[in-house]
Amino acid sequence: MIRRSFRMTLKEGKLEEYKKAHDEVWPEITQALNNAGVTNYSIYYDKTDNALFEYMELKDKNTFDQLEELEILKKWNIFMQPLLVTKSKENASPIISELTEVFHHN
Repeated sequence: MIRRSFRMTLKEGKLEEYKKAHDEVWPEITQALNNAGVTNYSIYYDKTDNALFEYMELKDKNTFDQLEELEILKKWNIFMQPLLVTKSKENASPIISELTEVFHHN
């Protein structure tokens, strides 16, 4: 099992819309995550700077790094673009920084 975590930035005033979108996450997105080997996936919000922190566990044999190439993920990114800080108007992918694990207790 592999643990990974990422940071994104939510646009000001968009928390409720973001939560609603994830309360109604498309089944195709859930299926794509499952197919890629993603488990135990959570997103946390920090109101001090509108940061979103993703935490997930991946199966040892996973295809997580290829998710962005899927058409359904491209459509989801376009749908979410008004809520997140993204790479550009033309590239709806959110700007993501991978976090380095410095401690883990099991």
